[in-house]
Amino acid sequence: MKIEVAKSLHKIDALKFGVFKLSSGKISPYYIDLRIVPSFPDAYRQICDFYVKYIINAVGLKNFDRIAGVPTAGIPFASQIAYNLKKPFLYVRKEARRHGRQRRVEGILVSGDRVLLIDDLITTGLNLKKAAQAIRAEGGVVNDAVAFLDREEGGKEKLEKLGIKVHTLVKISEIANILYELGAIDEENLKTILKQIKR
Repeated sequence: MKIEVAKSLHKIDALKFGVFKLSSGKISPYYIDLRIVPSFPDAYRQICDFYVKYIINAVGLKNFDRIAGVPTAGIPFASQIAYNLKKPFLYVRKEARRHGRQRRVEGILVSGDRVLLIDDLITTGLNLKKAAQAIRAEGGVVNDAVAFLDREEGGKEKLEKLGIKVHTLVKISEIANILYELGAIDEENLKTILKQIKR
């Protein structure tokens, strides 16, 4: 499955090299753009199916009541995953609306509900942390989060200190090595990615 996903990411040109500022403010020599995935129905279906199988096996359907998308890239994945798993869907806003109910969490959330967070990738873990805080502030319980890709830069470890078990489907090192073996990236690009990983 990881090989097929790596091929899909290469096919849709999701991996770029250059100088990129990440949402965390960090500068990176590569960027993996999972926001474009929903524009490619085959890749989108494949990745959502991978999430679903992973969640059933690694998290267990009995261990959460609702699924919440982390803003903004996690939301399209979370919505499809919730639909496939027949679980209620929520999404978290980056900030509270200034009108209406002025909430950060959209959807029905009852105090004590166990919420599974879904994001596209994890770097520093800041977006997942903020989403977990917003849900906890409204009475939700967050024990688990699932991200498609771990950039392996320490975010997973930071979240685990906050009591959130982070599950990731693939690591950037795995994707990079598969792409290198397939001849999709050269040795220099492989080294560029691997240098970013926090040892």
